[in-house]
Amino acid sequence: MKRSSRISRSARLAGNRRYALFVAVVTLALTSASVATADDGPGPFGVTTVAEVSKQSLRVGALFGAGHASSLAGGHHCTASVVHSAGRDLIVSAAHCLDGDPGDVFVPGYRDGTAPYGVWKIEQRFLPDGWSKGQAEDSDIGFATLVEVDGKNIEDVVGAYRFTTGMATGATAVTVTGYPSATDQPISCTNKPTQHSSTQQRIDCPAFTGGTSGSPWVNGDEQVVGVIGGHEQGGLTPDISYSVVLGKEAAELYKDATTAP
Repeated sequence: MKRSSRISRSARLAGNRRYALFVAVVTLALTSASVATADDGPGPFGVTTVAEVSKQSLRVGALFGAGHASSLAGGHHCTASVVHSAGRDLIVSAAHCLDGDPGDVFVPGYRDGTAPYGVWKIEQRFLPDGWSKGQAEDSDIGFATLVEVDGKNIEDVVGAYRFTTGMATGATAVTVTGYPSATDQPISCTNKPTQHSSTQQRIDCPAFTGGTSGSPWVNGDEQVVGVIGGHEQGGLTPDISYSVVLGKEAAELYKDATTAP
């Protein structure tokens, strides 16, 4: 499992080696033929770089365990993003990222050990029955609400994407942004998803290693149409990532998360 929601001791010791691999892979990608502009989007497609700071990228953040809430550097284990809700307090991630430490916190726009938009405590989690009862890979999607900070909700501070179900796989290109555990900066890659199965979709983007589970797949209309997770809990190699196809179960879960008292 490449994108475990927790980091083993051996993985931590290998951090420097993974970071070197990340730099090498990104450098190779930038100089490869994959930089050619695609005919249905701006491109370059299939190239991973450090994500630029933008209004949209601030909606993506890193998940930290409670033990790292006061000392952030190097302690993140997954990725999540803010999606619109009436309560203006909702994030989406992979179920296997949210099915763990009850003290997890979300840090939007996290970079280099800093939390420019605050540290947000998770209040309530919403996981599908398929995951809760058997960790089914087709149910690897989850939501969580966040506690207010200084009287404001997360969406008031960084905005939100729209969570959208029922989109045809590969209908448009998407941009995937996430936080590899070995780095303290987010990475980003744009490409067109393809079908892995009737319930799973995949995307080819290099360097999406451990820690990128939960990374949102965002189309040009600022809609989240997938998150890294699902098959093999997101993938066993850094070059291919998976997501559950967001269908009826995801729609019902989103409704539960947005209407819960």
